[in-house]
Amino acid sequence: MMEVLFYIAAFIALAATVLALTRSNAAHALIFLIVSLLAVAVIFFLLGAPFAAALEIVIYAGAIMVLFVFVIMMLNLGEAGEQREKQWLQPRSWLLPALLALILLVEMVTILATIDTQTSGIGVSPKEVGLQLFGPYVLAVEIASMLLLAALVGAYHLGRGFIDRSKGKR
Repeated sequence: MMEVLFYIAAFIALAATVLALTRSNAAHALIFLIVSLLAVAVIFFLLGAPFAAALEIVIYAGAIMVLFVFVIMMLNLGEAGEQREKQWLQPRSWLLPALLALILLVEMVTILATIDTQTSGIGVSPKEVGLQLFGPYVLAVEIASMLLLAALVGAYHLGRGFIDRSKGKR
């Protein structure tokens, strides 16, 4: 049973990734990328790493994707962009990602219903991860956060310049 669920999640991850790579609209690609990350989280859970699955959802499918959505919204091109967005919000645009996410939800409910409630005591606790990240690797974590902040500021300035040029300003 678990093998079948694994292959379903793997197929959804591959299909959503291919769809994310082939979309010309950045928002659509982002939605398929989120579905792909959710499928990878299900795979982590099936492999016995629920903490890694939770981190996958919270960090990647949550925080980083919100950052991407923010950048896409920041690069909005005014009236023409709004008209295009209204066309993209048709049900045919979000029906496939919603269906894939629903399959993953049913899969997770099935896994949670059939999982043994006894834990083996093996695994990594959040405390151990925190001690490793903010112990010997605190400098690397802080440098990575500064790099992400610099990337966000750079994206803002690039986007602002692009919008100004599209409106005829310098």
